[in-house]
Formats: sequence, C-alpha cells, structure tokens
Amino acid sequence: MSVLNHAAPSAASFTAAQAPRRSACPGLLRIVAARDGGICRIKLPGGVLSAAQAAAIAEASARYAAGVIEVTNRANLQVRGVRDGQEAALIAALVSVALGPVVPASGGVDAATLSASAALSASAASAASAASAADDVRNVMISPAAGRDPFALYDTTSLAAGLLTLLQSEARFAALSPKFAVLLDGGERLARLDHPHDVWLAATQVHDGVRFVFGLTGCPSMAANVAAVPVARANAFATGASHAGTLAAVLPSQVVQLVRALLLTFLDLAAADATRMRHLLATHSVDAVLQHAQTYVDFPLSRDASLADWHRSAPADAVLRLGAHAQRVVGTWHVGGQPPLGRLDAATLHGLAALARQQGNGTMRMTPWQSVLLPDIATDAVPAVLAGLNTLGLACDPAQPIAHLIACAGSTGCVKSLTDTKADALQLAARLPGGVDVHLSGCPRSCAAAHCAPYTLLAVAPGTYDLYRRGTSADFGECVAHRLTIEQAADMLEQLARSPLDA
Repeated sequence: MSVLNHAAPSAASFTAAQAPRRSACPGLLRIVAARDGGICRIKLPGGVLSAAQAAAIAEASARYAAGVIEVTNRANLQVRGVRDGQEAALIAALVSVALGPVVPASGGVDAATLSASAALSASAASAASAASAADDVRNVMISPAAGRDPFALYDTTSLAAGLLTLLQSEARFAALSPKFAVLLDGGERLARLDHPHDVWLAATQVHDGVRFVFGLTGCPSMAANVAAVPVARANAFATGASHAGTLAAVLPSQVVQLVRALLLTFLDLAAADATRMRHLLATHSVDAVLQHAQTYVDFPLSRDASLADWHRSAPADAVLRLGAHAQRVVGTWHVGGQPPLGRLDAATLHGLAALARQQGNGTMRMTPWQSVLLPDIATDAVPAVLAGLNTLGLACDPAQPIAHLIACAGSTGCVKSLTDTKADALQLAARLPGGVDVHLSGCPRSCAAAHCAPYTLLAVAPGTYDLYRRGTSADFGECVAHRLTIEQAADMLEQLARSPLDA
C-alpha cells in the first residue's frame, strides 16, 4: 500500500506553535500534553511505514523528544516526551518525509516563515485547520497482512486508499470526531476483529464473486465457536443503541460510495454533541439511517433479511503476527515481532528500518496488537530476519510471556494512572502462566485496549489491582478478586488458568 499522506508544511508549523491541549486527542499536527511531555500521534495508512520514514521518526524522537515511540492499538505510532519548544521542529521533520495528511497547498508560505511569525494570514490559518482536520479523520483499519494473506477473500489496500482519500478530501468530514473509525476486513486470517468501529465492512464469498457486508457500530459477526465472547463484548460497545448486526451487502466497487453516504448521513442526522455512530443509533432507527443514506447513492441500501445471521466463518488468529508465515506469493513471508509492551526506542526503530531495507521490501507494517511486521521476506532470509528481531529485543515466539501483556502509559506518563503499569507488567511477565492474555490499566479509561482482554488488572492504588475476567458485558467483565499485588495477581491467574471454566 502506497504512502498517501502529504501535508502542507506551513500548516504543520502553525499548529505546532499552538499551546498543547490536554483534553484533545493527539495527532501529528496537534501535540497533546502528558506527564512525561508532549505526545505526537502519527497515523499510518494501513499501518505501512517506509524504512526512510521509520529512520526519520527515530531521529526526530531522539532529537526533539524522549526517544520513546509507541505502537498503538490502531496500528499507528506515537512519539512520547516531546520537549517544550520543540513541537514545531518535530512536526516539520515528520512532515518532510510525507507522514502528514493530504491537504491542498497553502499558497506558497513556507514552514520557516510561519514558525517565526506571531501573526497568521487567514489563508494560512485556514490551511492549518484543514490539515489538522484531515489528520484527525484518517481512521481506517485493515489487516497488517492485507494484499499478502493467502486466506484473504479480497485485497483491501486499494479500497483503503480510496477511503482515506475520501475522508481527507470531503470538507464536511472535518466535523467527524478523531475517534470515528472504519473497519475494512478482507477475510484475512491475520485480522483484528474485536475492536469496535463506527462503520465496519467485511468481505464475503457469494456465488458470483465477493461482496462486502456492512454494519454500524461494533464488529463483524463471528461464528458461534470462533471468538464469540470478545465479539459479544465489542458489539456491546453500542450500549444504549440499536445494534443490528449485518445490514446488507454491496459490491467492492460500491464500498467507498457506501461509506461516504453513511458518514454524510451521520453528519446530517446526529445531534451536535454526538461523536460516534452509536450516539446516532440511540435516537434514530437503523432503517431510518439506511433510508437517509439511500439519498446519496444509486444502489439499494435497504436491510437484507437474508444476512441477519451472517457471520465471518473463517477464524482470525492473532498468533500470525509473530514469527514467520507464508504470504500469498510463493517464496515470500511476513515476519513479525512484538516490542515489549508496544514500546520502541530510537535505536530499535533504526534497527527495524535497516532490516526492512536489507532483507525486505523497504517497508514495515505496524499492527493493532502493538507489534511490527516485515513483509516480503524471501525464504532464505527468514532466519536472519528472525535473528535480527530477537537481537532488537522483539518477541517472535507466541510462547514468550511479554507477547501476552498490554499496558497503558502508567503513572510515569499519565496523570490519571494510579500506578506504573509498565513496570508492573514487566514484573508480571516473569510469572505469567503460558497462553494467558492480560491487560493492565492504570484507570477505567482503558486507553491501551479497545477490546476486552481475557483478563484485566485495573489499578486501584500504586501496585494494587482488581482482577477482572472477560464476560459479555461492555466493561472489563466479572471482577474475581480485589486489591491484589502483582505477586498475588500472578498466583490468582495461575489458578484461573487451571480452572475448567477457562478451558
């Protein structure tokens, strides 16, 4: 998938010069304050990052920030610890390697001029606003193995490119929340299907080809014996709304038009304070939404009753993000590794860039499991790439405990966290039972996980957690123990892992 994001540098410089806003979502053009410094979030089309871009991020993070780079659960990157007064320089460095949104040129005013100027022309301010809005709406998730997964029904990379172009070019979409998101599932085995989205589409095979079924809020429905519990929780994300499962199906050529119609419908009908599709469904029926969307397209959008029980029959396997796995093209592999708790330092990102250039196609793909995938590795190069990832400190074997832990920024980076979740997670890794997935959250906001993990440790005091086991509710699940230390949590998790209830 080609890199689609080219931002006007003047817009970047203007936005960087503004004071950080603590309550806003971070973006490339909007540095947000945190306890450990500013956060700059870099949205990656399809999770794709070139080696040159990776090297630029590594260098900029070391020069202008704390040298800490995180892979997010939306397959993006964020630079932490941006130093006061260095925001504009950081953003300019990132924009220079095409890591910004696609916006119109800003009338020839260069970055240096705007950075030094206390006053902005109306046209420059307008360009800056457009750039920031275009950055915010780039929320399309696809499989990190899109176009390469041998099990896929459809290569979604071109459709994702079309959706990103749509989101950035239609002026009205600037009003969408930075959290408003679209899932495009091509039927890959390597797919994250338990993250709730505002609009989701999934490829399905029919007698005369492939269609994309779609729904509003939640995730594609899964077979009863395949990940039923997490999907139930994800669909419960639409709490208070009329979640209706699979609604209808369209041709691949109609996907972009469909998404445009649904987004315009949301903007037409939703209340001024509504930010997510579930808010619209709390006040409008699904049929009313489809009827309104119909005015924007020339193909039928009425609900298809025959799809009421549709489910994605092929299982998704997150283990495929780790180690080496054959791609669709014979003789090529994707090789993946998990940085501890999703964090990279500048030296590690430089090392990944070098591996991608030397052994792959010069790109890497971030994944929504906070891991890294190197695609298009030749068979004879696989051992060297695995060795290189291990040397860089990434876990490539799903048996490694660190690959089963996620944790938020913790109290060293976030004022809302009650404990240092990162340090606690590393302590837990030494005793984590095999195959047990745990999420450590410093507060109830659950920033590190958009899904419900099998087990969640929710901090209640420094080094002290309540333990939850996944259920079908929209929260963390059932609380099975209170006020545990990490050592006590490890003991309890071992007991629960042996219980037949969890078999």
